[in-house]
Amino acid sequence: QVQLVESGGGLVQAGGSLRLSCAASGRTFSTLSMGWFRQAPGKEREFVATISWSGMTYYADSMKGRFTISRDNAKNTVYLQMNSLKPDDTAVYFCGGTRNGAVTDSRSYDHWGQGTQVTVSS
Repeated sequence: QVQLVESGGGLVQAGGSLRLSCAASGRTFSTLSMGWFRQAPGKEREFVATISWSGMTYYADSMKGRFTISRDNAKNTVYLQMNSLKPDDTAVYFCGGTRNGAVTDSRSYDHWGQGTQVTVSS
C-alpha cells in the first residue's frame, strides 16, 4: 500500500510562489505516475499536472508556464513548483499515484494524500 503525504501549502500573495511536496511510502514509487489535482470549495477536483514514471509531464492549460511538476525517485517525492500565483489558484491541492500512466482523470488514480491548503490573497 502506498501512502502519500503532501506539504508546502500556505498563504501567499498574488504573484508569489510556493513549492508543494508529496512524499510517498513504499518501494513502488518509481513505477507510479504521479499527479497533482486541486479542489476549491464547491467545485469538483481539477487536474493540475502529471508526471509519468519515466519523467514525461503534462499540464492543464491554465497552469502551463506557471507550474512545474518534477519527481525525485531517490527521495520518493514529487514536487509542484507554483509561480505567478493567482487568487483563482486557491484550493486544496492533492497528489495522487497511479499505475495507469500519466493520466488526467482523477478516477484513474489509486492512491491519494490528504491534501494541503493553498490560499492566494489579492
